[in-house]
Formats: sequence, structure tokens, C-alpha cells
Amino acid sequence: MSLMTVNEVADFLKIQESRVQRLERESLLISKSKDEAGLPLFDKGDVERYRELAERLGGI
Repeated sequence: MSLMTVNEVADFLKIQESRVQRLERESLLISKSKDEAGLPLFDKGDVERYRELAERLGGI
């Protein structure tokens, strides 16, 4: 399992970091753990599946 930071997810999805954090708060992206600063860390596979689903539904 490869973990991604909020910044890496934002770059991957081409959205702002605040939107990634909101997706996590709303349980649309589930974090696997937290970093030392308390920010969520996401599984890369989960992020890739989220992007595929969002694209099929009309975009992120």
C-alpha cells in the first residue's frame, strides 16, 4: 500500500488541497492514517479508483 499526502492527491486529481480535505471530511475519500501534522494520508489505489469514478460521473 502506497500512501499519498493531501498535496500529492490534490496534484493527482488536479484540485485544491482544501477540496481534498473536504472530500475526506465528507467520507468521499477515506484516509488510511494521519501524518505527524495530523493531516490525512490516502491509499494510492483508493485515489485512483475515486478519479475513475468521478470521471465516469462527469468530472471531479
